[in-house]
Amino acid sequence: MRRRRQKKAPDMVMFLTVITLLSIGVVMVFSASQVTAFVRNGDCYYYLKRQLLWSLIALGVMVVVMKIDYWIIKKFSKLIFFGSFLLLIAVLIPGIGRESHGASRWIPLGSFSLQPSEIAKFALIIYVSLLLEKKQAQIGSFFKGLLPVLLIAGVVGGLILLQPDLGTAFTAMATVGVMLFAAGAKFGHLLGLAASALPLLYIAITSEDYRKRRFLAFLDPWSDPLDTGFHIIQSLYALGSGGLFGVGLGRSRQKLFYLPEQHTDSIFAIIGEELGFIGVTFVVLLFFLFAWRGYKIAITAPDFFSSMLAVGVTSLITFQAIINMGVVTASLPVTGIPLPLISYGGSSLLFTLAGVGILLNISRYTEQK
Repeated sequence: MRRRRQKKAPDMVMFLTVITLLSIGVVMVFSASQVTAFVRNGDCYYYLKRQLLWSLIALGVMVVVMKIDYWIIKKFSKLIFFGSFLLLIAVLIPGIGRESHGASRWIPLGSFSLQPSEIAKFALIIYVSLLLEKKQAQIGSFFKGLLPVLLIAGVVGGLILLQPDLGTAFTAMATVGVMLFAAGAKFGHLLGLAASALPLLYIAITSEDYRKRRFLAFLDPWSDPLDTGFHIIQSLYALGSGGLFGVGLGRSRQKLFYLPEQHTDSIFAIIGEELGFIGVTFVVLLFFLFAWRGYKIAITAPDFFSSMLAVGVTSLITFQAIINMGVVTASLPVTGIPLPLISYGGSSLLFTLAGVGILLNISRYTEQK
């Protein structure tokens, strides 16, 4: 492909939105974790210092990715995908993957750990974008256009499901579905695929006892308030306690070992308690703004590959935010999906900002259409 000259600065609305979300995340991670950090590690700044370090590293990665021409990413898309595939296999091997709470999702690297599924999600998006570009003329055909993409996505989703991590696998597959829709796949084909996935989703939920119990707790958390319904009930207590303006930054009561995972998956509930309805509305609006700018970049992207790449990255981050907020508000069953750019976690933050770097990179070449 002919090299394109960079004509403008990256999308500053997208950049400022991400920086704002990241800043909120650092403040709220400290607020939500200081008591837990002191009890577990003897240092109330433990999680704050690690989150700040990862934020600086991730911002550096974002800037580097923003500067690297996106067609170089395209050139190495197969290598990136193959590397992530090997990591997904490695994390399942005893002795390599670290098990926690019955799941093997991390590879220890000294004092830190790597979560291969975070790499795999973005690697899948990059590779699917390449496949869709090659099969653009055949996208209306199920066997020639859709099936090869579905097989690749299905293998990646299956490996993530083996960890087990149903939430991440579902998010990755849903993102691929949106990419297929944006590429021009027939609506009837996509509707048929969605219908055929429902029995598989039912089997995935009922095949594991803890997933089944979580789903039943989602339907009626008060049927088991001290076990499977505990997480949902405590999240609702936190949100309800916040009222309109919140109880005040740093003054959450639910973070005092009532609400599980208060600085990771449940941080949105702490935002609701401390900053109230105003605070959570502001965060929701920021994610809406992120989605709008991301899809605008996709629409005005200079070529099909970059358009699909922007659709995929935007959809993935937006879906993760929707699922996390849905879990915290008891609108969806409990699943371990962090709130992008806000929840504590190095791997998630690093690869999310790398994805944002890709969006900012593409935005430098967008055209008015």
